[in-house]
Amino acid sequence: MSRMIGVVVCVVGWLITSAAAQPGQAAGAYQHAAVAADHVVASEAGVEMLKLGGNAVDAAVATSFCLSVVRPYSCGIGGGGFMLIYIPGDGDNQPRAVAINYRETAPAAVGPDYYVKLDDKSASRDGHHAAGVPGTVAGLLWALEHYGTLDRKTVLAPAIRAAQLGFVADADHVGLLDSLQRRFEADPKLAVSGAYIRHQLYRDGEVKVGDTISNPAQARALRLIAQHGADAFYRGEIADAIAQTMQANGGPITKQDLASYTVRVAEPLRGTFQGLDVLSMPPPSSGGVAMQQIFGLLERHFKQIGASPHNSPAYIHLLVEAMKHAFADRAEWLADADFVDVPIERLLSAAYLNERADSISMQRTNESQFYGSRTAGVEDGGTSHLSVIDANGMAVACTETINLSYGSLVVVPGFGFALNNEMDDFTTIPGEANAFGLQQSDRNLPEPGKRPLSSMSPTILLDDGRVVLVAGASGGPRIITATTQCILNCLLFDMTPRQAVAALRFHHQWMPNVLQFESAWPDPAVPSALQQLGHETGTTGSVGVVQLIRVTPEGIRAASDPRKGGAPAGY
Repeated sequence: MSRMIGVVVCVVGWLITSAAAQPGQAAGAYQHAAVAADHVVASEAGVEMLKLGGNAVDAAVATSFCLSVVRPYSCGIGGGGFMLIYIPGDGDNQPRAVAINYRETAPAAVGPDYYVKLDDKSASRDGHHAAGVPGTVAGLLWALEHYGTLDRKTVLAPAIRAAQLGFVADADHVGLLDSLQRRFEADPKLAVSGAYIRHQLYRDGEVKVGDTISNPAQARALRLIAQHGADAFYRGEIADAIAQTMQANGGPITKQDLASYTVRVAEPLRGTFQGLDVLSMPPPSSGGVAMQQIFGLLERHFKQIGASPHNSPAYIHLLVEAMKHAFADRAEWLADADFVDVPIERLLSAAYLNERADSISMQRTNESQFYGSRTAGVEDGGTSHLSVIDANGMAVACTETINLSYGSLVVVPGFGFALNNEMDDFTTIPGEANAFGLQQSDRNLPEPGKRPLSSMSPTILLDDGRVVLVAGASGGPRIITATTQCILNCLLFDMTPRQAVAALRFHHQWMPNVLQFESAWPDPAVPSALQQLGHETGTTGSVGVVQLIRVTPEGIRAASDPRKGGAPAGY
């Protein structure tokens, strides 16, 4: 049995206060079940399903559709994602786990040199060329059909209600206005395609905290999905609207691309850490492989750091060295395994991890080409994570994205949602980094139907078949480092959930070769000590956003990351 008792659910995002907040929310303590999302209205949508007799999947699907309305710049029906589900065993059935991949895909017209040939080198980030074929609606409804218990109309009702009647704008929502206006000013075409966002969601630039924001156009889309299922989005009126705006603006997505979209279902990756079983997403998620590599490298060096305090120079150095190996391998080897050979078994093998661990020096860092097994040497608002634990111990970890804030800034006419700009997660221009500064290999070049590499890292940890931790984050590549650090805060330093998410964090993604500390870091002696070991250091605003829920003998205790002012819900 593990030394840790409890269920931890880590989620990403930011939440607003709500008059309907559940009793006990201030203390974050619940007796039966909990949902943690990056908006309290979405968390409460999930709890509404649980109180109606639904399970964790019903709650997760309701929460996600609601997030499409209340966090439209982070995720939504114009994007895609990954979902991990764990179903505990009972007297008649063995435990089961499933990884659902509804990541966006490259349209049929997009090949390896598609973006090289375009005159506009920002085409993979802004406008109609930037969007991949969305997968969220297909993935959520597949999960609901196969693992949920409630009907579509019931599960979509909270999202439709929020879109039609409105939700309260919080500081995070309002805070995106300046960056939106800068993007609109820089590109008049974006101002046209994103005009609905500015008008409806930002009151033509006059939005204030506390204003009620509605989205009747998205309410219409959600009603069609509730009535007709995935066909409404991939073959019906919504598909027509997507195809028409693409055709009118030279974009690559066609009705055939939409109609041919399929959900992929796989076994989760499985590993161990501190006596726990670790379930994570296989590629094209890079987080699953990267986090399991980091955990494996840490365990092989625990004796060398002894009882080093949390965020001490020795602890940070070891964790950063493990991060650099994982991100170097991410850049070289990881991509969509349905299109290229991804050597997952080798990268996670004991022999390989032993070799990489032996190369780590506790006295000195190394040059970039030293890490991984290569043959040669932006802040993210467009991602959201939700986690659910129900009264029967069923758990869901779900991370979804439209990539950058409001994705491509292409709003589907008449339906009030933005399409993703996920094509930038491919290696669109060989040799150049993407919006997050990530170097990626030609394995990740775009091809028709291929899914781009992702940092999304939904994770579930088990102790003898019982869920003890569910984790995820937002923040581009910082998803991996933020989620890892919050898990370690709980497992290695026995922090409470509030302490774990509030603790200051650091980030290294191998390239650029800079160790970044959050700007609020209080002790300059720590970065100075790391510099003495050869690290180049810098500062950054925030390293991801993570939420945790932990089940203790006293009940389920929840905490949301203060970086976004979140709040969970439960009962």
